[in-house]
Amino acid sequence: MKNLSTSVGLVVVYFLFHSSLNAQQRPSPKVGLTANLGAFTQKQVEAGSALFATHCAACHGRDLRGTEGGNALVGERFVAKWSDKSVGQLFDLTKSSMPKTNPHSLDDASYASLIAYILSANGFPEGDVALPSATARLRLIPMGTPPPSSRVSMQFKPATYTDKPTTIEGDWRQHRSDYASSNYSPLSQINKDNAKQLKIAWRWKTDNFGSNPEFYFKSTPLMVNGVLYTTAGLSRTVAAINAENGETLWTFRFDEKDRKTYVPRQNSGRGVAYWTSPDKGKDRVIYITPSFQLIALDAQTGHLLPDFGDNGVVDLKKGLGPHVDPLTSTIGSTSPPIIVNDVIIMGASFPVGLAPTSKKQVRGDIMGYDVKTGKQLWIFRTIPQAGEAGNETWEKDSWQYTGNAGAWAPLTADPELGYVYLPLEAATGDFYGGHRPGNNLFSQSLVCLDAKTGKKVWHYQLIHHDIWDYDLPAPPILADIRVDGKPIKAVVQVTKQASAFVFDRVTGKPVWPIEERPVPKSDVKGEWTSPTQPFPTKPAAFDRQGYSDDILVDFTPEIKKAALKIVSRYKKGPLFTPISQYDPPKNLGTLMLPDAVGGANWQGGVLDPETGMLYVSSSTVIRPMSLEAAPAISDMDYVAYMGNARIGPYGLPLVKPPYGRITAIDLNTGDHKWMMPNADTPSWVKDVPALKGIKIPRTGLPDRVGMLVTKTLLFAGEGAGLYGSDGGGGNKFRAYDKATGNIVSEIELPANQSGLPMTYSINGKQYIVVAVGAIGHPGELVALSL
Repeated sequence: MKNLSTSVGLVVVYFLFHSSLNAQQRPSPKVGLTANLGAFTQKQVEAGSALFATHCAACHGRDLRGTEGGNALVGERFVAKWSDKSVGQLFDLTKSSMPKTNPHSLDDASYASLIAYILSANGFPEGDVALPSATARLRLIPMGTPPPSSRVSMQFKPATYTDKPTTIEGDWRQHRSDYASSNYSPLSQINKDNAKQLKIAWRWKTDNFGSNPEFYFKSTPLMVNGVLYTTAGLSRTVAAINAENGETLWTFRFDEKDRKTYVPRQNSGRGVAYWTSPDKGKDRVIYITPSFQLIALDAQTGHLLPDFGDNGVVDLKKGLGPHVDPLTSTIGSTSPPIIVNDVIIMGASFPVGLAPTSKKQVRGDIMGYDVKTGKQLWIFRTIPQAGEAGNETWEKDSWQYTGNAGAWAPLTADPELGYVYLPLEAATGDFYGGHRPGNNLFSQSLVCLDAKTGKKVWHYQLIHHDIWDYDLPAPPILADIRVDGKPIKAVVQVTKQASAFVFDRVTGKPVWPIEERPVPKSDVKGEWTSPTQPFPTKPAAFDRQGYSDDILVDFTPEIKKAALKIVSRYKKGPLFTPISQYDPPKNLGTLMLPDAVGGANWQGGVLDPETGMLYVSSSTVIRPMSLEAAPAISDMDYVAYMGNARIGPYGLPLVKPPYGRITAIDLNTGDHKWMMPNADTPSWVKDVPALKGIKIPRTGLPDRVGMLVTKTLLFAGEGAGLYGSDGGGGNKFRAYDKATGNIVSEIELPANQSGLPMTYSINGKQYIVVAVGAIGHPGELVALSL
């Protein structure tokens, strides 16, 4: 609606210079029915006036006389050009052309009020009957001219100022709504009865936050006291935004200087953390820069806080110890920190681990800092050093040089217990572990720490000696459930291999048995493999696991036959089949299902705390992976190569649909309640000539779909289609019935959903905000409301 004024001006220009609206398009008015007979009410004029002042006056002037940015909407020329048109024509063209970047985004009543205000400003009289919003009725009302006695003389009027206090019915203070990472809100103004009426309220763009635009915009804003806080652009600028209208209040950009050269993942990240001070007006915004520096800002002004660290900045590389080069070490963080009982705790991320330059890398140790001073309080070593518990799981002294094993996903906490939960990733490298024999604690473990001291409370390793890049990709979710009549404070971790592991979050004891089952052994020289891997007995896997002939695409018998021929050139087997060495034409690699993208990925799951229902989005991708020696690029014995997922017949995936899904799991019983493909069937399936005339089921898309659950609905997009998607991505945003998975509503976003949706309510109005982006469409925040 920012461009409403410009668009209304375009309406006027259109009718001033286009004579194509000739007599044959004009309505046949009923005798005596004109705009002079009081076609609108004073109430509509007042509503239209507020709308105009907020969104149109910047271009057309507060007196409607126009500026260099927009034409006049009042005066003799305007009246003369419109006198032989209908009110309906003005309404229709206004609605179809404004806002310029998002036509039809207002409801019809708002458009009618705006037209009423313009008519009133031009001397047309008000009446007792409201101007209708139905096009057919408006076309019966000729514009005509105002009464001869009505001479318009517009005077300057001061803008209306109100200091009415802001009311907040629902905020969003944590990255995923709460410390439990539920991505849940109890708000219910937007519900299944009105979700179809959602419109875009405002848009906030990130085009110029960085030397180049960022298209894969993954930030989830916080909303505190009527202000949204987000990161944006490749510079990872922090911005404060008015939650009602999208106005930028302040921005902060930190100059990384030469450290930018060694940033492992240059992006805007997933957002910020917020700390509420006991002293009024002293709240803080905390975030991590791309080059791994911790920044504390005044939440009201965006200024650096001089009493935190070194004038508001803490160098986290120095916090890791003297063995880490403060310039050249490639460690950073794409997730916001979490603040638990006044302790800032953060994980770390690294370059993609397909082909590390060396087996020697930086460790992803977890650190805790005082939120008031920036002083380091503790450090937890994710790869145990000499004398520490778990060190024996790193054979041949591999603990001395192996790195990674960080927590690149956001963290979760239980402040009442004083615990923080870490979803740790694999160690160096992602697909070859011959240089680090042993089970490799605490890589691929869910670890519970005391937030005040950093001491380990409990852990559970979900993969021993990972060589599949099956990182714990998403924050664990806390849930208070009841199993067999017994209340349990639970924590659930969803994984790339499509499992959901459920534990008692106090003790670490599995809620349902986890079985160690035999898995295949690697045939790659020098590799060490664990003989068993953990498998949860409940819940069942939420996506396909491992290869078998019956998972192959089978739209027709011929397609199935062709798929069988293709897979004959690859190694294949059950879940945890090790990656094989590339040996063409006999062996083109190992078919992984799920692949390293998942299953679940960073979008993870969401929880309805009232029902204990977990909703997980996942993608179903079978991908060839292989190992090769590459001494020119790495000192590791082998590095990994990733193949294309769509190597099936006619460019289809080898696996049958759905390619992406949403699964509802009752955590009180461990049972699946429903599964729904996450999108319609894409054109790259429907348009295959060999499938002409064949009824194709709704297939979904293989992409990372973020979700939001509220009191009444589950919301989900279709993913960005910009990273590891293999044909994913779409601009549809849907509301689902939480109980059944049935689609309640569907709207189109300006681009593809790229971040997790969040929601809040301010001054009696609920908003849903989601980050979007697409190829050629830089990231932006889009706010939806009724």
